[in-house]
Amino acid sequence: MALKKNPDKPKEKKTQILIVDDHPVVREGMVAILNHERDLQVCGEAEDAHQAMELIDELKPDVVIADISLKNSDGLDLTRRIKAKYPHLLVIVFSVHDESLYAERALLAGAQAYLMKDAVSDHIVRAIRTVLSGEIYVSHTISRRFLRQIAGDRAGSAQSLVEALSEREIEIFRLICEGYKASQIAD
Repeated sequence: MALKKNPDKPKEKKTQILIVDDHPVVREGMVAILNHERDLQVCGEAEDAHQAMELIDELKPDVVIADISLKNSDGLDLTRRIKAKYPHLLVIVFSVHDESLYAERALLAGAQAYLMKDAVSDHIVRAIRTVLSGEIYVSHTISRRFLRQIAGDRAGSAQSLVEALSEREIEIFRLICEGYKASQIAD
């Protein structure tokens, strides 16, 4: 007996996701996790900001998941560029970098979510569904910290010296840690 497709039943549109990470194994893992979901589909992968912008133009994804550390670029700068050109495109920043230093910066750059790479796979899917519903997604730790800051709890949200650094200062420290020389950083 042959199975027939029901012509009256429209195909369910899947949320199209672009993954931007300079590590192939991370991209492959994300593809496996996300394509396993009935309503999500990875439509493309990029390893740097330039490639990401080209693929966004071409593929028109619904969501971009971008790492902070990319080849020859910065995921926060990529987020700003995406939001400048595509203000309604949803961006999730996914990183190994400490959320206490980067979550707020990512949100200020225009991201709708910040997620640590050590998060379990269901958190990744939850973050995507949360931003698709129009909400912001951050960990419970960061959420509580933001609420304490809003409530004026200075004791509970005392900034470390590192947290007080500007985005540019953090970027310079990151480049130093990655072995760049002062002249390369200046360029």
